[in-house]
Amino acid sequence: MKKSLLIAEDDEVIRNLLNTVFQRPDLTVHLARDGNEAIGIIEQYPLDVILADLKMPGADGLTVLARARKDQPSAEVILMTGYATVESAVKAMKLGAFHYVTKPFDTEEVVQLVDRLLDIASVRKENLHLKSQVRDRYGLQNIIGDSKPILDVIDLIRKVADTDSTILILGESGTGKELVARAIHGLSPRAERMLVPINCSAIPAELLESELFGHVKGAFTGAHMARVGRFEMAHNGTIFLDEIAEMSPHLQAKLLRVVQEKSFIPVGGMKPVKVDARVVAATNKDLDEEVEAGRFRADLYFRLNVIPIRIPPLRERTGDIPLLVHHFVEKCNREKSRSIEGIRPDALSVLQRYPWPGNIRELENLIERIAVLKGTGWIEVADFPEKTRQAGTIPSSGIPVLGESGLDIKNATEDFENALIRQALRISEGNKNRAATLLGLKRTTFVEMLKRKNLEAASNN
Repeated sequence: MKKSLLIAEDDEVIRNLLNTVFQRPDLTVHLARDGNEAIGIIEQYPLDVILADLKMPGADGLTVLARARKDQPSAEVILMTGYATVESAVKAMKLGAFHYVTKPFDTEEVVQLVDRLLDIASVRKENLHLKSQVRDRYGLQNIIGDSKPILDVIDLIRKVADTDSTILILGESGTGKELVARAIHGLSPRAERMLVPINCSAIPAELLESELFGHVKGAFTGAHMARVGRFEMAHNGTIFLDEIAEMSPHLQAKLLRVVQEKSFIPVGGMKPVKVDARVVAATNKDLDEEVEAGRFRADLYFRLNVIPIRIPPLRERTGDIPLLVHHFVEKCNREKSRSIEGIRPDALSVLQRYPWPGNIRELENLIERIAVLKGTGWIEVADFPEKTRQAGTIPSSGIPVLGESGLDIKNATEDFENALIRQALRISEGNKNRAATLLGLKRTTFVEMLKRKNLEAASNN
């Protein structure tokens, strides 16, 4: 699909120069000699980028910008002027201009800037046909549950979605942090622009900087052309930084600049790039602990933690498990062509007693596995893996019997704690992080407890 560019410039020499440098097979160029012609083109043709002079006969560049924001909000606007002032630049940015170029300008720099915006436009076009599906998939209606913990989360999403405040989503792995981020974006005024997700733990540290902020041509070996970063793609939209605690200290410093100043410098670049992207971050770690340990910048933490949203783990909202199971069964029947009728009451009771260290993701995977293998009929207790059945079974002698001779409550409490710790280690297959989570403890507290009780041998991690 061809990209489109509008050049609105009353100076014939500059207009013809720009027209010449942008003549290529993949680009349609529209020319306007004044602001009124530019507005007519905006009303008639779909545009990806608008390059407009600030001072023109008829409507000026700011009027053209305002009309573009109204009629074609996905088009990016660059203003050119020979009468640059701080006041006019600030006004242009507030009205939604992507950049502000002062004449006389370096033609190559303008070409690189326009090309960057055209690349962003291509990404947006690739996602347009998915927009309605994405909205259906990631709306509030897909945050399943009617328990108080999840209704509190939904209420908070509604309150903060229409603001530009930075959001920090806290929750264990598998609780649905990205689903919450997408719901926030979908309910925000930025919904027509892109939500750009990036998992900071999934990309090697040496590549993450370029992925976030882009790079200029020749920035490093193999950088044969400039590349747009995720922040620039998210301009006027939302960027979702998942697993933010995994970011290196160097990148934390650059991220702090973006959050504070709304600008960044691409890898190998010299000039800052202005960007207006709402930041939604997420982590499954305790950032207070990370800051205390020196692994996360305190100033960045305070910048990100404007509005924290804690997603409750599934073990804190077990009343939602029947709704979630019903949802996942219907989804599997529809997408996997299966005919599961439902789940037996005793099987559902087992699921509600299981601690779900992997949270909703673990539940969904379990239902999908059973549905695919079983194909038809009802989900039974026998369909569950052994660890799910064992953990979901109520111990017959969970409470010690107090006989005539009495008992030592300290020893009984110690035995009960030890039994719970061994059970958590068994369910988590020896993983201390998961075992601590199952018991509602911090990892450091859990490790100290293991050493004190001499239970290290029970763990293989």
